Amino acid sequence: LPIVGDDPAVQGVPMAPPDWAVRLVRAGKGLLFLDELSTAPPAVQAALLRLVLERRIGALQLPPGVRIVAAANPRSSAADGWELSPPLANRFVHLQWTHDHEVVVRGLAGTWPRATLPRLDPERLPEAVDFARRAVCGLLSARPTLVHRLPTTETRRGGPWPSPRSWDMTLNLIAFATAAGSSRDVLSLLVRGTVGDGPGLELLASLDRMDLPDPEDLLADPEGAVLPERGDLRQAALDGVVAAVRTRPDRARWDAAWALLVRALEAGAPDLVVVPA
Repeated sequence: LPIVGDDPAVQGVPMAPPDWAVRLVRAGKGLLFLDELSTAPPAVQAALLRLVLERRIGALQLPPGVRIVAAANPRSSAADGWELSPPLANRFVHLQWTHDHEVVVRGLAGTWPRATLPRLDPERLPEAVDFARRAVCGLLSARPTLVHRLPTTETRRGGPWPSPRSWDMTLNLIAFATAAGSSRDVLSLLVRGTVGDGPGLELLASLDRMDLPDPEDLLADPEGAVLPERGDLRQAALDGVVAAVRTRPDRARWDAAWALLVRALEAGAPDLVVVPA
């Protein structure tokens, strides 16, 4: 509601913030939980855009310690449900909630599990930020059509999709997940939940290839070289070795490349394809 002050012509007419926003500001931290978001009609969703992105409601700025989380059922199972508007959907990381029957049974018996939150390692953060920037910028340089791709269907527009905003969110998530030592499964959920399955899987594949050993290092010490354990990454590493020998062929590099191929075969790498040099 508007609040008329002593001199509205000079000071304007501010809007009174809701009680929950005032309490969050006083506490300095907290969780703003927007439940049943898919029951919000378009006009209400439009009003949430500034709150979710800029963390402002009227003249009130929410403190950095406040986290904004929403929950929603699919439109088909929501009470008078709506699809999320593309601008609102693009402001969130979308995580699908699944029920683990063992967890539910244990919880109903009185033993709910405790979640252990990862701790950020400040010393690893600068390197993690650089890693995330190289990954995202490298993919978008090679695949410029992924910078902004609005889905064609209403349902998919209400979920994760790639835009400059969601790529910026993805970059931050990769950096913090890397600095916190989060698992690959967690990173996959975060990335795909921000830019969608297709672009997310492409980015995850490029992250794997960023960790591949340098072909020249492998050729310099074929006996002591450590090859990736995953079959697809091992194949990519060996493809790099073959390409390096093709670029600068000599007898020593040829022999080193074959020594690496033999090691890969002895290690039992599945479906190894030897490309003629």
